[in-house]
Amino acid sequence: MSDDRRRTREEEELRRRRREKRLKEERRRKKRQKAILLRIACVFVFVLIIVGIVFGVKGCSKRSKEREAQLKVKQEEEARKEAEKKQQSQNVLEQAEQMAAQYDYDGAIALIKGMENYEENTGLTAKITAYEKDKAGLSAYDVEQVEHIFFRSLIVDSEIASASEDEAVQAANQNTMTIDEFNQTLQQMYEDGYVLVSIRDLVKADTGDKGKVTFEKGKLMLPTGKKPFVLSQEDVSYPLALSSTGRGSKIVIGEDGKPAVEYQQADGNVVTGAYDVVPCLDAFIAEHPDFSYHGAKGILGLTGYNGVLGYRTDEILGKSAEEGNTYADYGTFDTASEIESAKTVIQALKDEGWEFASNGYGGISYASTLDRVQADAQKWSDSVGSLIDGSDILLYPGGTDIGSWTDYSDDNQKYEYLKSMGFDFFCNIDNAIEFWLQIRPDYVRQARKTGNPTQTDQNGESDGEDTQNQDAEGQDAENQDTED
Repeated sequence: MSDDRRRTREEEELRRRRREKRLKEERRRKKRQKAILLRIACVFVFVLIIVGIVFGVKGCSKRSKEREAQLKVKQEEEARKEAEKKQQSQNVLEQAEQMAAQYDYDGAIALIKGMENYEENTGLTAKITAYEKDKAGLSAYDVEQVEHIFFRSLIVDSEIASASEDEAVQAANQNTMTIDEFNQTLQQMYEDGYVLVSIRDLVKADTGDKGKVTFEKGKLMLPTGKKPFVLSQEDVSYPLALSSTGRGSKIVIGEDGKPAVEYQQADGNVVTGAYDVVPCLDAFIAEHPDFSYHGAKGILGLTGYNGVLGYRTDEILGKSAEEGNTYADYGTFDTASEIESAKTVIQALKDEGWEFASNGYGGISYASTLDRVQADAQKWSDSVGSLIDGSDILLYPGGTDIGSWTDYSDDNQKYEYLKSMGFDFFCNIDNAIEFWLQIRPDYVRQARKTGNPTQTDQNGESDGEDTQNQDAEGQDAENQDTED
């Protein structure tokens, strides 16, 4: 029995030891598993940390780059705005300098004062001080002593012009300057102190409650020694009868966007440039801005019988000889197309400061009968006035006035009619005097003279019948008008 119990105990002890051993191994296994899991977890966490760091760095880098890009865009925008601001300031200063050079000191000062924070810029305040000093040095000029000089279409090639035996061309060649002579005249006038003004600068116009305009003497303020003058050009139609006679053929828009004149050379080649009064004067003023008062340009007298500015806009020029077109030998024209082209040039001239005037439709003398004057003025209004939005300036055709040197009165039927057509400024021709201006509440009348204004015409004769250009060519228009 004892042996059996001993063996039983031994077996139980053995089983117990085995169980303890298994439990111990199980504990070690679980411990190892926990250690492995802990290591795995640590590695996973470490990997996550590394991944987070990597992505965090990338994200920070991306955000940093975005911020840098945004900052760069902002800086570039600020730099652009600053550059634009500087350019605008420069443009304003250049414009102010131009205005001051043309004696418009008030305008120049107002322009600078319109700039933001101009008071903080010593350069700008110094400009204002200088302009105010120059303005204080101006003196009033008696507007009744202002000359009015007129020119005709200039000759480009005098050999071609003088070679023609046509009476109209020969008549047009009289008292007509070449391009070189005109440019020399401008230079001489500049050296003699002449300054170009607008005819409107001579008066102060006041519009009443009912729209009625009244005039009184204006005030011209110029440096001592300066001599203001008004400039005009007669019959800027480039008549068909004068085509290919060494003169320009039409006013066009040049490559620079400015008015120029087209000219056909002897070999038939057509060129564009300074081939008449408009581009020559524009170029001279661009080089000598102080030759123009407040940016004034000249007055272009427009007739209608051959269209305007070299464009064949008159209705009759689109018809045949059988239909009454006495100019049919020069061809028939697409007047609608010519009108559209003319309108573009008209606007360009207005933008450059040029003004338009009636020079009569067909070249008839306004010393003629009332009915003929009315017919001519109405025809001009219909065919030319409609293109330029009307004009209040009348350059008498041929220069002959509708009255004597005494005031116009209500008894003067021609005056009453022309006034009703919207004319306020009336300009005759009188080469016997240096200047003559009549300012009345209802109208302004000024005498104009031809030739070089630096030389006084001593022939003592009134040039009231000075029809050199218009009557030679306008006679055909008059005949055509009679036939119509």
